[in-house]
Amino acid sequence: MNTTKKIASALISVFDKNGLEPIVKALHQNNVTIYSTGGTETFIKDLGIPVVAVEDITAFPEILGGRVKTLHPKIFGGILNRQDHAGDVEQMKEFNIPQIDLVIVDLYPFEKTVASGASEQDIIEKIDIGGISLIRAAAKNFKDTVIVPSVEQYAPFLNFYTENNGATTLENRKLLASRAFNVSSHYDSAIFNYFNQVFEEPVLKISKQNGNVLRYGENPHQKGFFYGDFDKMFTKVHGKELSYNNLLDVDAAVNLMNEFKNDNPTFAILKHNNACGLATRNTMKEAYLDALAGDPTSAFGGVLIANGKIDVATANEINQLFCEVVIAPAYDQEAIDILEEKKNRIILILNDVELPQTTVRTCLNGVLVQDKDNVTDSKDHLKTVTTAVPTAEEIEDLLFASKICKHTKSNTIVFAKNKQLCASGTGQTSRVDALRQAIEKATSFEFDLTGAVMASDAFFPFPDCVEIANKAGITAVIQPGGSIKDELSINYCNDNNMAMVFTGIRHFKH
Repeated sequence: MNTTKKIASALISVFDKNGLEPIVKALHQNNVTIYSTGGTETFIKDLGIPVVAVEDITAFPEILGGRVKTLHPKIFGGILNRQDHAGDVEQMKEFNIPQIDLVIVDLYPFEKTVASGASEQDIIEKIDIGGISLIRAAAKNFKDTVIVPSVEQYAPFLNFYTENNGATTLENRKLLASRAFNVSSHYDSAIFNYFNQVFEEPVLKISKQNGNVLRYGENPHQKGFFYGDFDKMFTKVHGKELSYNNLLDVDAAVNLMNEFKNDNPTFAILKHNNACGLATRNTMKEAYLDALAGDPTSAFGGVLIANGKIDVATANEINQLFCEVVIAPAYDQEAIDILEEKKNRIILILNDVELPQTTVRTCLNGVLVQDKDNVTDSKDHLKTVTTAVPTAEEIEDLLFASKICKHTKSNTIVFAKNKQLCASGTGQTSRVDALRQAIEKATSFEFDLTGAVMASDAFFPFPDCVEIANKAGITAVIQPGGSIKDELSINYCNDNNMAMVFTGIRHFKH
């Protein structure tokens, strides 16, 4: 059975006419009858190509300010009829319905209108009705009808069409139908999500277009994809393509540095989603060097991020380290020249882009969704629960450590001193293990913890952590509190002149 079909008639009704002209001319050269509406009809006429107005078929004009144009049985009958079905063929003759072999549609730009900050009325008017109906009808009947559902498909269709001398194969039509349902489902998801910002029904609809194929996933035997607008968020200046793991580390780095966005020069080094070094200083070079001192071993192959411009002095220091990615909101040009000396080093300029306010991850046979942890501990959150009161310098360090702790895998303990990350214990199965890991790391890199502060992402169920910390030199502690045995930790601190503050807010990161 020959499934290649010659196109004899076409309905064209599009919003975006870029790239449409060569299609219209190709159809005309093949003596295709063209039906159209409104602005598209005018566009075709201006090309000097004959076009039949849809209202000449339906004997019904456009109404309601253009809201109703193609919604008519003669149009949808021409699209949906089954050419091998005797009943359909008979009814086509009975009601004088013209055959429509090709439908070309480009929907109103709903998402762009929302993103532009337009009024609700303007947004509502960009909900396409006729176009989405034409797409679904033609895609459903792909056996007989060709659907071109968006401007992105103009060129692929024209390639099919010219290669087959004015015809399409069943494979062509089915591929375009698949793309059509992708367009329609994405469009409807965008509309629902717009309305759901107000009503917040517990419904999850995620539709991401144009995913990027990565070299692989976490490991070479796993496939990997990224669905997002990377180019909106970053300007990539130099380096190899980012991997799945690079992207996870970049995400962790950006979220962490957002905590220090408006602070003095701050530099962080991350490895496996956790900060291994972070410092705030008077210059970016000083911030980088003190961040590196936090764990120069783990910094090898890490992701580096700054909250301000990277200058030449800082770039010269960075260039001595093997690192995968460098991120900053700005660079001196000479600094870029220096960093580009390493061929594969990825250099990113971070643009000011709003991040999603929810987190999504697969779980079991479903999905977990939660609000993003947008609470940053501040002085207003602090409640001193001990006799000893933290000094102004200790409070600054406690809040500094808390920001890092919030973005470190649980269970976690963070040590800080003079706005420098001294060490952290990350991802441990007990808080005591995390504490001991942090002490061991600090000791190995010759940090003096005397007068340092400690942050914990959750409460202490027993006084053992504050006791171990005290013996290591820690003088002030920040934690959420909330344990039924809080008094045991408080009593130990009081007996040993340690200051402790509660925030009332837990920052688990699993």
